[in-house]
Amino acid sequence: MVVLASAGIGHAVLSSLDSDISRVDAFKDMKNRPRAGDGMNVLLVGTDGRDRISKEERRKYRLGGAPCHCTDTIMIVHISEDRERASVVSLPRDSYAETPDHTDRTTGEHHKGHPLKLNAAYAEGGPQLTIRTVEKMTRVKIDHYLEVDFTSFMKTVDVLGGVQICTVQPLKDSYTGLDLPAGTHELTGGQALQYVRARHLDGASDLSRMKRQQRFLAALIDRATSSGLLLNPLKFRDVTQAVLGSVRADEGFGTDELLALGRAMRNFSPSSSEFTTVPIGQMGYAVKGVGSTLKWDPAKSERIFDALREDEPLAAPKPKPKGPAPVRVPVDPKQIRVQVENGTHTRGLGKRVDDALAATGFRTTRVPRNATDRAVQRTVVAFDPRWDRSAKSLAAALPGSELRPVKGQGPTLKVVAGADFKQVVKVKPADPPQESGTVVRGDEVVCGKK
Repeated sequence: MVVLASAGIGHAVLSSLDSDISRVDAFKDMKNRPRAGDGMNVLLVGTDGRDRISKEERRKYRLGGAPCHCTDTIMIVHISEDRERASVVSLPRDSYAETPDHTDRTTGEHHKGHPLKLNAAYAEGGPQLTIRTVEKMTRVKIDHYLEVDFTSFMKTVDVLGGVQICTVQPLKDSYTGLDLPAGTHELTGGQALQYVRARHLDGASDLSRMKRQQRFLAALIDRATSSGLLLNPLKFRDVTQAVLGSVRADEGFGTDELLALGRAMRNFSPSSSEFTTVPIGQMGYAVKGVGSTLKWDPAKSERIFDALREDEPLAAPKPKPKGPAPVRVPVDPKQIRVQVENGTHTRGLGKRVDDALAATGFRTTRVPRNATDRAVQRTVVAFDPRWDRSAKSLAAALPGSELRPVKGQGPTLKVVAGADFKQVVKVKPADPPQESGTVVRGDEVVCGKK
């Protein structure tokens, strides 16, 4: 809504839309809250509500089963005081949490504070207990609450004409039905829902899913802010009416707030946003009666929340790189083991290639050898076919090199430097690092950006 308001739509149009938003009294009688800082903090939650989705869509996008009435997605979105930056912090749904004292919204029974997974707070005490639990864990005061379910998510994507997503490797998840070949895709609402819900693509599960959710948000900002759709007041009204009917927000998040934010954020773009996930200190932290949880790293997570409280960027600004932008590759060079051999009679060539590859991030042995054949004209990347994606990433750093599969070679790739060697080109992973706590800017993860 903030992005849409930045189109400069008038107060009368937005006021007519305000009544379409379902309201929730998320802050009723809340006491002993953290002190307010500069900027604005919105708790954005995605629930698994699917009551208004047709049977056909449920079948097509694998949305069967009973909803758990819990929060699939939990994010703190911080809008800076100068309205020039949005910082988004994902809170894993399986985070170990402790609730404050509260009354169960279903049974009316009063509960002392107790441990649970963070996403279960919604089922037990609704938006208010979710906010209170997040504030207790982070000491960040939440100013507004916004809740999106499956229906509103799909509508938002569809009325914007889809969202462009890129992937360097195929994404296939039998649970959600996601099936994307490597490349660039325009996702409809249902496909986008599959993309952000998928948890069975790799061993990273929720951490991988949160990375895709952040990538999706950056792409959504890119589509909304670069689309002529927002410049037409009547089209804007029609679009937002289609979306807002299935969104819930707190009583104070209304027209005036949207207009003020919208006017300030007219120049907003993906580069204005930054994303991270709370740093995890312990995976699989077992809690009796709760199960396996994720325990936050206390020191690293505190630095993230300090930045939100003090209205500071999550990471120091990155200096603009000198020279050509690094080539995007499917595998992080840090994961690729390389043995360098000198295939010429040029003294020191092996060390020069080894040093250059190590400088751009490859895990070289640091002990180059002389090749059996010393009359190699074209540089060769020899690799076991099982590590073909790593080989393509390495070859990208050695322009003009020949890829040569060698069955049974194993995980270590071999570079035989030939007489044609000139330089190593800098490369970087197409996907940001998977580790929690890594901060990325929106323009680093949208399609076509370096």
